[in-house]
Amino acid sequence: MIVRDARPDELAKVGEIRVAAYVADGFMPPESGYAPTLRALGLDGNGTVLVAVAGEDDSQILGTVMLQPWPHAGQVITGRDEAEIRALAVIPEARGRGIGDALLQAVIERAARQGVRHLVLLTQPEMLTAQRLYQRAGFRRLADRDWSPAPGMILLAYGLALTGGSQATPPSPA
Repeated sequence: MIVRDARPDELAKVGEIRVAAYVADGFMPPESGYAPTLRALGLDGNGTVLVAVAGEDDSQILGTVMLQPWPHAGQVITGRDEAEIRALAVIPEARGRGIGDALLQAVIERAARQGVRHLVLLTQPEMLTAQRLYQRAGFRRLADRDWSPAPGMILLAYGLALTGGSQATPPSPA
């Protein structure tokens, strides 16, 4: 498996992978108003879309994640030294092979190389597997940054402080 930048001609496929993963896991219905947003992430060039591909067969996309810097990131970002991780998704048939871990590590390293000092992400309360992945990587809850995109929906915020290089340290409790 290799993690690399998505090519422009792959972005539509990446969007479909995101939507399919969220739908397959029951995190959103197929007709969700969020589906067009998931499909479009990265199409405007504001951010970095990474993909995990099956080694030699680099046309088979196994998963994806996006790094979105300030000011293009969502409401959870508070300044220039922060970036948001968005839309981590692995195709169902490739799960359990460390692809999510590899994508998360790659996006953390990319952010550190770009000078990001703090990574933030939002996740649904039901996304327990993703939350365990984030916690293993050193992310800590940032309850003061939880966000409600719609009435009755709360997204949980997690953050990771980055130091020089790709070393990560958890942020101090708020």
